Amino acid sequence: MSLIDILKKHKNDISAMFEFDLNSNLTVLSDCSANNSDLNALNLTDVEAYSEYANQFLKENKAIAGVGGYLEERIIYQGRAMFEEEQEPRNIHLGIDVSAAAGTVLMVPLNACIHSFADNNQFGDYGPTIILEHKLEGLVFYTLYGHLNRNSLNDKKVGQVIQKGEQFAALGNSEENGNWPPHLHFQLIKDMGNKKGDFPGVCRKSELEHYKNLCPDPNLILKIDKLCKGT
Repeated sequence: MSLIDILKKHKNDISAMFEFDLNSNLTVLSDCSANNSDLNALNLTDVEAYSEYANQFLKENKAIAGVGGYLEERIIYQGRAMFEEEQEPRNIHLGIDVSAAAGTVLMVPLNACIHSFADNNQFGDYGPTIILEHKLEGLVFYTLYGHLNRNSLNDKKVGQVIQKGEQFAALGNSEENGNWPPHLHFQLIKDMGNKKGDFPGVCRKSELEHYKNLCPDPNLILKIDKLCKGT
């Protein structure tokens, strides 16, 4: 049975990751593609201006969280050197982002142990990152949590067991999360290979099919109705 099939089968066993309901009217779909004319007008490397835009977007929509981004072709990586590779830029997003206030706490959706963690501390990167290892019906898979606060890494140990529903991290501010507006990058990964504390969250167009298979839709765990309906 595939990972997708197993997660669908265990849908009701997956716990909420946030204290608020991602399916309430307090969440709104976000758009980080070229279709968003507001982003086209911004200097996206100006962290303060981008963060102000993100905050205003939530206020205007009377929301506490913006959600979206899986396999979205994005413009927000323009001007960030780690994505603008000479051969081909990386601009396809492999996770789901949940934009919310810095300090928002996260809970483990399934029983897990810590695979690895790191502070990927460069401009545009994940900042503090935790990768959890899960096992369902004998199948091992991983979830990645990026853009956390640095306190999230305190007292963490590789192999540490974390129970479903347990608080284990919180979102960071732009000074510690890789210089982004506060948000969670959440990604589902079938095989970590030899990577620890980090994993590509954005790929080139030419790599899409490979990464689409390696990183299935994380909404299988988040279960955000708006993303299923596209409305």
